Amino acid sequence: MLITIAEQAFDPWQAVQTYQAEHLPAGSYGATSIFIGTMRDFNEGADITAMCLEYYPGMTEKQLEKIVSEASQQWAVLDALVVHRVGDILPNDPIVIVAVWTAHRGDAFAACRYIMEALKSKAPFWKKEQLVSEQVRWVESNTVNKAT
Repeated sequence: MLITIAEQAFDPWQAVQTYQAEHLPAGSYGATSIFIGTMRDFNEGADITAMCLEYYPGMTEKQLEKIVSEASQQWAVLDALVVHRVGDILPNDPIVIVAVWTAHRGDAFAACRYIMEALKSKAPFWKKEQLVSEQVRWVESNTVNKAT
């Protein structure tokens, strides 16, 4: 398991390939589920030009580790990767990647979704958006999960 807070832009596909090559021997897993979140250029009815993502060093990583551990207790997770961006972010920049390796797809899908949803609701991250109108605003809550 690897949890990374990235202060610089990252390539999510390269992160998965590198981690998989270094930590998961060929044939040791049957399914990989990957979620990649990118910055939108709109939110709550406004056009957004940039965002600054802040976090609580130490506490954020511990919370993410706890979330992955909870997922591993519920599903047969073989390994997991979570990379979350902080700092200044532009539209279309990757913000987060969650990758989960399991023996079977059901566990991979469920664990990946659980980690992402828990990350959005429990991990201490704060978003400050720069609007086209040059206003700056703090995002008060995360996007409601509409897939349940």
